[in-house]
Formats: sequence, C-alpha cells, structure tokens
Amino acid sequence: MSYQLDFLGLAPYLPHFVAGIWTTIKLTVISTLAGLLLGTVCAAVKTSEGKWLKLLCTCYIEMIRNTPFIVQLFFVFFGLPALGVKLSAWEAGVIAMVINLGAYSAEIIRSGIEATPIGQWEAGKTLGLTRFQVFTRVVIPQAYQRVYPAIVSQSIIVMLGSAVVSQISVEDLTFAANFVQSRSFLSFESYILTAAIYLVLAILMRQAFSVVERMVFKNPSP
Repeated sequence: MSYQLDFLGLAPYLPHFVAGIWTTIKLTVISTLAGLLLGTVCAAVKTSEGKWLKLLCTCYIEMIRNTPFIVQLFFVFFGLPALGVKLSAWEAGVIAMVINLGAYSAEIIRSGIEATPIGQWEAGKTLGLTRFQVFTRVVIPQAYQRVYPAIVSQSIIVMLGSAVVSQISVEDLTFAANFVQSRSFLSFESYILTAAIYLVLAILMRQAFSVVERMVFKNPSP
C-alpha cells in the first residue's frame, strides 16, 4: 500500500496555520520576558540572606521542576477557578508558561550569580554603590552573560512546550494542526508541516537571541 502526500490539500487552511503561528509567537514572547524576570527575582532571593523567602522560592522551584507542565497548566486553568480566580484559556496558558520558565531560569541564573567573583561585589561597594545597585548593574549583567546559552535553550524548550496549551483550547499552532487534520483528514501532512514550522520558529528564536546577545554584551559567549 502506497501513500501519496498531498500538501496542496492544506492550502485552504493556511490562514489557520498563520493564526496559530502568531498565537504561539505571542505566547512565547510574553512568557519569555515575564518568566526570565520571575526567574531573576527568585535567583536574587535564593542568593540573599532572607531565610523564609529562600525557603518559599525553593519550594516553588522544586515543585515546578518536578511536575509535568501539563499538570501545571491544568491546575492554573481548572484549579484556580475553583478558588474563585476566573481566567481565560489564553491567560491560563501565559501564566502556566511564565511560572514554568521562571522556575527553570531561576536555577540557571542563580548559578551565574554564584559564579560571579566576590571581588565584583566589593568593587561595587568601594565605588559607593548600594547592594541593590551592585546586584543590578554589576552582578546580574555578568551572570546573564555566563549562562546566556542555557537561558536561550530553556526559552526555546518553553516555546516548544507551548504546544500543550492547545489542550485547554488556546488556538496556537498545535491547535490549528489538530483543527486542520480533523477537517481535511490530511493528518500526516498537517503534522509534518507543523513540525517543520516549529523547527523554523526554534531556529529563528535562537537567531533573535543571538542578535540580542550582540547588542547587550560586548563579548558574546561562544
């Protein structure tokens, strides 16, 4: 038995794929920016002297890093409404992705902070900077430069993992693929195209991060 691929049969459904791509891009941009901010705050707390805040961040990080993303997504979408917090599918998807990236990036950024020589802290204090100023102007830039490749990889993983949000009816790229194959019965073609699009998005995302790296850091990491 032979099977003839019919990618032309997907042509009428291209607007659905385009809409799905746009939704995936928006989810990725928002969750990446917010997730890295959350991760930076948690990393700062983890390297501080606040015992209870450190414990709280540790519990959050370990809980997220050791549970499936889809469970976290379902908890936000189905669990929080039971507590009176009403969220749309889009909002739940963004929140779940931010929480997930925040936990993973916190440990990555923490390692970069702890790798910063103590002399950098002392030099900043000698110049009359407060601890907060030393942290934000001296330590964090160096920490990000050290762990930048790991941050890029984790952000791409979150983008690829965003496919799960289709399970709560967020109309992303995977949702579009499911819709198209259910209407056209071209399942093989739909998912080949979807996989190819995700591959292209991952490559473009890595290139975008490389551009940011060249703009922000004077000596980009190899």
